[in-house]
Amino acid sequence: MKTATATYEPQIRVLGPAISRFLLGIGAFLTGFVMNEPAPYELYLVVLIAIWFLFGLKISATSAIPLTLLIIFNIGGMLSLTTMNVLESNDYLYVAVSLFLGLSTVFFAAVIEEDGERLATIFNAYILAALITAMFGILGYFGAIPSAESFTRYGRAMGVFQDPNVFGPYLVLPCCYLVYRMLTGKLATMPLRLIALLVLSVGVFLSFSRAAWGLYAFSMAMLIMLLLLQERSPLFRMRIFLLGIAGFTVIAIALLIALQFDQVSELFATRAQLVQDYDSARFGRFARYGLGFALSMEKPLGIGPVEFGKIYGEDTHNIWLKALMDYGWIGFVAFLTLVVWTLVAGFKCLLRDRPWRPYFICIYTVFLGHILIGMVIDIDHWRHFYILLGVIWGCIGLEQRYQRRRFYAA
Repeated sequence: MKTATATYEPQIRVLGPAISRFLLGIGAFLTGFVMNEPAPYELYLVVLIAIWFLFGLKISATSAIPLTLLIIFNIGGMLSLTTMNVLESNDYLYVAVSLFLGLSTVFFAAVIEEDGERLATIFNAYILAALITAMFGILGYFGAIPSAESFTRYGRAMGVFQDPNVFGPYLVLPCCYLVYRMLTGKLATMPLRLIALLVLSVGVFLSFSRAAWGLYAFSMAMLIMLLLLQERSPLFRMRIFLLGIAGFTVIAIALLIALQFDQVSELFATRAQLVQDYDSARFGRFARYGLGFALSMEKPLGIGPVEFGKIYGEDTHNIWLKALMDYGWIGFVAFLTLVVWTLVAGFKCLLRDRPWRPYFICIYTVFLGHILIGMVIDIDHWRHFYILLGVIWGCIGLEQRYQRRRFYAA
């Protein structure tokens, strides 16, 4: 009887973490399929978060920082509702989704801080989802699957998303991670990773999202720069140089082949222009920025969710203006504080030699890129943005736990 107990208990200890990682992986996987609100991701994660907290997930002092700031941010959103004369069900839904996304950030931060090995599960599930949604976008763009129009919009690939401008940026994180592993990993695994990178890169290209293109270029450049700072041996730098040229050549050839199709080349010629007609028109995107910021001085509590688009015919296309309009000055200050705190705290541990460094470098790079493209696009309800935020705070929490262990060990 004692022998049976001795062999059974270790199985329980192994099974618990395995199940938790599997369930977490499903949540990360569902981020690649957002065609409606609420999406399957929200419905699943609400249940998962409830179960996880029921079984004792704790919010540390580190995770409490984004929790506090996101609560204040969403309080601003609730107060903005009071400025509206007529409330619709979609207004309440928008605020509810905002609350959920804030909670998802804290959830990912807490579960990663509890067990850093969960990062691998999250990244693998994310990459798988990105490959599937990219394939839907590519095949849909070329009309190679039934109901192809469901995976495109305005002649642009959007995969299993609502908008090409979300689809493209979603694919950038797995691209960065694959490049990191190709440059630092074993050569034997490179062909498979290169194929996956090629699929994702074509997906980013066919989204014809200028924000996605800019994010891709910025993230790759910053990633390589950080790798050169991290590894200073001449041999490693030569490897980065040679593999970088090889990877760039393969992707360039693939894009040149895609440009042989008339529908691709014509849209590329239009989208490649830095400033579009709707950007610089009298009431275009840039003019609306000025109108919106002037309006924020008159409406300190904001004007309510999605009201800006009803007034001016187009949404804000700027995360800072979005914060002012939908969350008021209270929400704006909270969001600005959260972004600055995240970037500063994350930068302090960016290049430290830790087991989670490969994930952290990629996630930090892409997060910074999202903040930059947020100047010309609204990233407020992008599910993967809140995962980026949560993973960064989870890694910050891991670093603080590591430092505490070293202190007490000394």
